[in-house]
Amino acid sequence: MIDPVVGLDFVETQPVVLADVRYYLDGRSGRAAYEGGHLPGAIFVDVDTDLAAHGEPAEGRHPLPDAEAFASRMAGLGLSDDDIVIAYDDAGGVMAARLVWMLRATGHAAALLDGGLTAYAGKLETTTPERARGSFEARPWPSERLAGIEDATSDEYVVLDARQPERFRGETEPIDPRAGHIPGARSLPCRENVDGTGLFLPPEQLRERFVAVGVTDGAEVVSYCGSGVTACHNLLALERAGFAPGRLYPGSWSQYSATERPAATGE
Repeated sequence: MIDPVVGLDFVETQPVVLADVRYYLDGRSGRAAYEGGHLPGAIFVDVDTDLAAHGEPAEGRHPLPDAEAFASRMAGLGLSDDDIVIAYDDAGGVMAARLVWMLRATGHAAALLDGGLTAYAGKLETTTPERARGSFEARPWPSERLAGIEDATSDEYVVLDARQPERFRGETEPIDPRAGHIPGARSLPCRENVDGTGLFLPPEQLRERFVAVGVTDGAEVVSYCGSGVTACHNLLALERAGFAPGRLYPGSWSQYSATERPAATGE
């Protein structure tokens, strides 16, 4: 398996498929941004339609699609099992991490492009590449990489909240039913895994961030966010820091906050 984060030098020397996974919570269109200019040869992957199911609201805003649906979407985008997929966005990888995590969890070669769109200084393209349908096998989501609502409230796990601190503290909640966080969770904002230029922090600095919130070697980690998208960024950072893979709670706060379970606020 390749590293979870790679630089442009990797992209320029390996036969990879670039995937643009721009996605915005403020109503802007990721596809429109892609059509306005993307890395040469990149395909567009839509978080809502390609990387999420559309089932019961009780499952959260972005539940994982079943294995067959995910495989069909990836094949339809022209991806095959033997492709190396390098994903990017314009937000330090916090959105593109969802695709990378989903591919890596099912045994496919995938990584984030360090620095994302801003790392590329060349001319952007506006044309959409034509790719034939790929051959992508449906592989079940591995149970050891997933967590449910009971796991997210268990003392057996170090539970990390990837949202911004003000949402964790319950000072604001622009999207989900209630403000606050899962009792016992620790705040680890994923957007702080990168520096001011969007490049990932060095592994040793990432490790310090995880250790500071109680992650140790051998610890079982559960990561959540608003809807299981940006939580994947913390999981990739966890691996980059040298820890064992953690678990994604796909329902995240969008599922938890819709229940009558208690919510915590403050630090």
